[in-house]
Amino acid sequence: MLELKCLHKTFNPGTPDEVKALSGVSLTIADGSFTVILGTNGSGKSTLLNAVAGTFIVDSGSIVLNGTDLTHLPEHRRASHIGRVFQNPFSGTAPNMTIAENLAIASMRGKKRRFLTALSRGAMREFYDRVKSLNMGLEDRLDNNIGSLSGGQRQALTLLMACWNRPDLLLLDEHTAALDPKTAAKVLELTKNYIEKDGLTAFMVTHSMQQAVNMGERIIMVYKGKIIHDFSGADKKSLKAKDLYELFEDIKRRELIDPAASEILKANYV
Repeated sequence: MLELKCLHKTFNPGTPDEVKALSGVSLTIADGSFTVILGTNGSGKSTLLNAVAGTFIVDSGSIVLNGTDLTHLPEHRRASHIGRVFQNPFSGTAPNMTIAENLAIASMRGKKRRFLTALSRGAMREFYDRVKSLNMGLEDRLDNNIGSLSGGQRQALTLLMACWNRPDLLLLDEHTAALDPKTAAKVLELTKNYIEKDGLTAFMVTHSMQQAVNMGERIIMVYKGKIIHDFSGADKKSLKAKDLYELFEDIKRRELIDPAASEILKANYV
């Protein structure tokens, strides 16, 4: 279970560029649940994910995962608990290393294991089988540098790597935003399959309202660093992208978001 209690984060405090990115966010995510965080640009959704990942230390509040207090741990100390897929397909992998070498690193995460052992004949058979399950024809290219692949292929492999050792928490930071629609749909399908097959606890950030209604069991809507709506169960199942758009429009009418956000919302109402 992930427990976030009263998280606050201000960037550039006391300067003209001060931004209150998180303002008292509290949230509990149950084991094995798939939660989608939805918001417009600058709403605080990625800041919230980065706070959990340890990209920065929050100003106040606490982050506890399965009883382990992560609040003050640096990012690399959280890596044994957390798998992550970034928005940029070229993040999260070593481009000058082969597919097999990248997978070996992923398989070693959180374990005391020598790199050469991770590339043993038995490990290579496992790499072949797992990569074959992606249905991208990459299982016969394990000796190719991962940097030679397309963005979609790399993102699928990054997802595989993030899920390799069944992390306590899977973080997905707009991980299909940079992909073409067909490839994005493929990666989303893989995402759903991994989460369901392994019973992963997942936390996905998106600005796509259609993705929000199609994925997961819960939608958290954020704006200006605060949670403004929380939908789960029957309420979530009945939601349509149009409903989410209208909720944001209602907030805009109440001057909780600026008028310029309307164009962003329309662009994501697909």
